[in-house]
Amino acid sequence: MKKILSVLLAVMLLAFSAAPAFALSIEAGIDELNAQFIKGAGPETNGLSIDYRYFSPVKENDTNKYPLVVFLHGMGGGQKEGSQIESSNAAYWTSDEFQARFTNGGAFVILPRSDELKGVCWNDGTIEPLKAAIDDFIAQNSENVDLTRIYVGGFSMGGKMTLKMAIAYPEMFAAAFSICPAWAPSSTALSYIADMPVWMTSGKPDPLVNYYFGVSKTYEKLCTVSNNPEEVRFSTLKKVCFEDGKRCPSAHHSWYAVNHDMFSSENGNYPYMTTVNGLGEAVTLTYPDGMISWLCSHTSDYNGEASVGKGNLENLREAESMVGITSLIDFFKTLFAAIKDIFTF
Repeated sequence: MKKILSVLLAVMLLAFSAAPAFALSIEAGIDELNAQFIKGAGPETNGLSIDYRYFSPVKENDTNKYPLVVFLHGMGGGQKEGSQIESSNAAYWTSDEFQARFTNGGAFVILPRSDELKGVCWNDGTIEPLKAAIDDFIAQNSENVDLTRIYVGGFSMGGKMTLKMAIAYPEMFAAAFSICPAWAPSSTALSYIADMPVWMTSGKPDPLVNYYFGVSKTYEKLCTVSNNPEEVRFSTLKKVCFEDGKRCPSAHHSWYAVNHDMFSSENGNYPYMTTVNGLGEAVTLTYPDGMISWLCSHTSDYNGEASVGKGNLENLREAESMVGITSLIDFFKTLFAAIKDIFTF
């Protein structure tokens, strides 16, 4: 039964995550932004090489150090080389407006791909090859990558992989942003990122990665183990829309808010979105200080030192659970909250 449910989940994620990208209305030229990305590939590790597309802010004779954003696609985004860009509109991170918000006026953006033609979408077998690809990219751009400002994020299955990479190699990432993650790690696993700033985003009506029984429970556990709960954030979309308020093709697509830096098309509050920190306090976002500014406010002590194997996940074996229920009472409390939201929308 567990295997059957896993297959059904995979099919559902594929159907929704592979939906065609829709251009955000505030900016034109998504095709031009996509075209800026360059092909690359990491070294073969454990029989697998992770290919990627990347954007570089470096100009001729440029000695500046720039942040690096690693953005991980969901299921359906790895069907062919380059599809990870088409499925997410992540290229908006490379627009002139967004690049100007980064430290030193720019950032590297790398979009790795989990090759779904080989039957994998960010499973545990891709952890070491992905780390090797990131390491190799950093080595190739060592003169301009700011090692203290490496950030990892992604949506759906990529949101799961975001948490796995952060847990495995917390020394590498200054902050993480996990969007509707298709994984509910234990408190033990989350304790490895107790010192890491993490911003989670999810839609309440998400039909694939349940907000109430999955994402919000993961966030609650993260707040409990965090040593800096004021640096943990959770953005909730009561209705999942584009930045202009028009409904997204699926309520699973909460990554459009993140790819618009958490602001509306009029540079105000993102439609139907609220944000709180780990202390339960409301967070007010004032344009232009959204996700990018938050990321850049955090640094690490990472010096490029090589890690071993799967890092903290080497000996940590956890089921690919998407449910965070701890008791029958907890189940009914969560169910009641979900029903209440439906009738108060």
